[in-house]
Amino acid sequence: MSKHQKRLSVPDSWPVERKTATFTVKAGAGPHGESGVPLLIVLRDVLGYADSRKEARYALNEDNVLINGKAVSDEERPVGMFDILAFTERDEYYRVFPGEGGRLALTPIVADAADSKLGKIVNKTHVAGGDVQLALHDGETLVVEDDQTYDVGDSIVVDNESTDVVAHFEYEEGALVTAVDGAHAGEIGTVDEIQVTPGSAQNNVLVSQEDIDGEESEGDADGFETVEEYVVVIDENFTGDGGDDE
Repeated sequence: MSKHQKRLSVPDSWPVERKTATFTVKAGAGPHGESGVPLLIVLRDVLGYADSRKEARYALNEDNVLINGKAVSDEERPVGMFDILAFTERDEYYRVFPGEGGRLALTPIVADAADSKLGKIVNKTHVAGGDVQLALHDGETLVVEDDQTYDVGDSIVVDNESTDVVAHFEYEEGALVTAVDGAHAGEIGTVDEIQVTPGSAQNNVLVSQEDIDGEESEGDADGFETVEEYVVVIDENFTGDGGDDE
């Protein structure tokens, strides 16, 4: 496996210029799979807090940069959708959110909202003892006692310190969602209809964009259609610029 990453071949979600240089940093092993963006790119190319890898390493060694409540020292650590970045020395906090064209963007949030993060449930399995293990979109797993409460497709908000579930948003018609991939990545609306597709094909989701926060959302006037995999249920606070997650 190559140790180098060409800019022209990076995933569409990476917020980097592709023609300014031949190579960029390669993401290390960690959450979010291939879509994870190396922390160095966030520090250097997005926020401008470092001019080089050496400067980024120095800053990270000060333990002032947290991802989901934990200090990070590896500049190649992948950062992905709905991660919470905290810069304690600057008193700045961000949530990673889908931007235009599917590129990851940073949304400023208040300090209280940085104590927990949102996760989409992508799988659940029974484990020894009768409990249920939930697998989230970023690869994190969480064991819960009640297997009747959470379903695949739902979203939960997990406390960064205790890993307790502090909020639960059901995937259903009428739910507020955002598209995280595809042609409508970054758009927000409410689920109008979930079209169940026979066989192994993805279910289709019809999303209405009328009257979001009292205004018609960006995108098609009547909403958009995408596949189930691309939508994540969110809370209304995610549509603002820094509210708490409940």
